[in-house]
Amino acid sequence: MAPDQDHGPTRYPVTPDGRYFVVRGRLWRCTNPALDPAARVALTRELMSARRAKGATLRRADAAAIESARARIDAAKRGLGERGPVWWMDGAPDYNRHMARGTPYAAWFAALSAP
Repeated sequence: MAPDQDHGPTRYPVTPDGRYFVVRGRLWRCTNPALDPAARVALTRELMSARRAKGATLRRADAAAIESARARIDAAKRGLGERGPVWWMDGAPDYNRHMARGTPYAAWFAALSAP
């Protein structure tokens, strides 16, 4: 998601470069801010639909449907730029799913909780 967007019921901190938001100390890649707004909405709706489908299929223990829902989730997240190739072009590495304290964002993250 773009740095100025809300990430759920509470606002999660977003790295200064807008590439990641942080949940419980872990970096998660933001949605590509260059996405067309209509495409972003459509992909987000597909992602939510696929997540609901996955939940329903898990309750039914339907292995084929679970894999189908997982593939839909992955495709939507790749379309949003949250997985797959990075959306920035400066050659910086991807720290998706890394703990912030072990990345170049460590000092920034530590300063968030500093008095």
